[in-house]
Amino acid sequence: MDEEPRLYDLIYAIVRQVPPGRVATYGQVARIAGRCSAQMVGFALAALGTYSIRDGFADVPWQRIINAQGKISPHGFGMGGHVQRQLLEEEGIEFDSSGVIDLERFGWDGILSTPVRSRINLI
Repeated sequence: MDEEPRLYDLIYAIVRQVPPGRVATYGQVARIAGRCSAQMVGFALAALGTYSIRDGFADVPWQRIINAQGKISPHGFGMGGHVQRQLLEEEGIEFDSSGVIDLERFGWDGILSTPVRSRINLI
């Protein structure tokens, strides 16, 4: 029987599949993972700051995950939101005058290109 991957590894595997120029919501990632809340997805992405590039987490496109209102959620000391917006704009994602992303236009369809549970190395 296959062992379930660690939750954060599962979340990161899902986030890695959100393509450039698209965004997903915390809740959407949680629903795909199937065993966590949107808040837990946020905790997992916040934890990325504690990992180093050598730990293999530099390729997790954390900036592509936003809240259900189509907005960037507040981060740490306030600079994270600015960085996130800049990274998203560099990918071609547009914000309206209220700082909202049109999820109909830029939202990810949630279809996984590869299974996430079989790709994760269990530690």
